[in-house]
Formats: sequence, C-alpha cells, structure tokens
Amino acid sequence: MPGRTSSSAAESPEAAAPAVDDAAPATHLADASATAPHASTARLPTPQRAGATRPLPVRRRPSYRRHLRRIGPGRVLEIGCGTGGTLAGCAPGSVGVDHDPRSVELCRDRGLTAYTADAFLASPHARPGAFDTLLSAHVLEHLDDEQVEGLLRAYLPYVRPGGAVVLITPQEAGHRGDPAGLMGRFTDFTLLRAFAESAGLAVRRTYSHPLPRPAGKLLRRNAFVLVGQVPRH
Repeated sequence: MPGRTSSSAAESPEAAAPAVDDAAPATHLADASATAPHASTARLPTPQRAGATRPLPVRRRPSYRRHLRRIGPGRVLEIGCGTGGTLAGCAPGSVGVDHDPRSVELCRDRGLTAYTADAFLASPHARPGAFDTLLSAHVLEHLDDEQVEGLLRAYLPYVRPGGAVVLITPQEAGHRGDPAGLMGRFTDFTLLRAFAESAGLAVRRTYSHPLPRPAGKLLRRNAFVLVGQVPRH
C-alpha cells in the first residue's frame, strides 16, 4: 500500500512546468463512484478524549493559482476548495467540492460554483471528462490509503483524458505548525507519487514551492507539489 512508504523522494528542479503530454500509460481509470468521498473529511482523534472523532475545521487555504497557470488554462475541479481562494481565480466553469457546507456557502457568496460531495454528484457539472484539471491541495495528508484511493477513483473520471492532476501537501514546518492540531501523516513526494501511480496517473513533475526543498523545515508555506496526467484512452 502507498502509506507504507515514508522516505522523501528527490524533487525536480524548480523550473517552468511544461504542459502535460501524450506519453501517459494506457491505464483505464475506474468509473465514477455512485457515492463520492467527502473531501477533507478525515476523522481524527481529538486531544481531549481518545477514540472520539471530529471533522476538519473550516480554514482559509492559500491560493494555488500559480500552479494551475503553469499547466495552462481550463476548467478546474478543486477537491477541498475551502472558502474559494484558488477557485476564484480559475477559468469559468470551474467547480469546487468541500465537505463543509459552511465553506460551500462562503464560496457561493463570492459568486463561485461549489458543492458538498453528494450535491456535486447530483449536479449538472458531474459529467465524465468535463474538467481539464483536478486540484487537491492540503487534503491528502489527512486521509489514510483507502480514503486517498477512494477519493481519486471517485473524481478522476470527471477529468478529460490527457488532463492534469495537481496534488499538494505541506512540508515539515507546515505539517507540525497546523493550528488546529489535526494534521495527519507526513505526505512527501514518495507518497504522492505512489498515490498517483496507484490511480493510473502518469507523473509529469514533482517540485517544491515556493522555495527549494530545504526551506520546508522552516517555512510553513512550503509545499510538495505533484503534477500528473490522466491517461488518454
């Protein structure tokens, strides 16, 4: 299973990301699930009482528009969109999904299109191949292997063949500095690559952002970024 791997992989140099190409493996993605996992709904123990669980709180996440601009224009499906910081800068027709109805409401108050997971499945936007890019930022580190695999299996069919997938997780400083005390496991390049390959994605690039990898021990904003590609049928 991917989660049994914990060592860090060496990332690619920080250079302008090329557009994803046609060299993806001929791996077929699973059909969309009838019930999509709720983005960011890791159930984690509370500090006060062992065994009790609570959902992740609403947090204003940083914007990841720069990563999307490197890939190119197109409609984005953002899983774990929070209050819409990134979604607000995406192309028309982009959609956010979040587990928390409060976050979804805040997105809609900003004029954005956002849904809870089940509401997305019932929406007219849930069409196979409807999006150019899938983005999941600061979500996967809260999930176990089975939840990650389920999330990618559920949402990848909504990305067109040849489309991009951007996965982002915090580095050391961001991981230990989570103000809510709910940070899950440390999810580095090795784990991200294992998740992507398990989902049938071709890994096009991994890099550290905004500064090179060593800064991740001190800078909370530094993150691991993986850019993958959905196979062409």
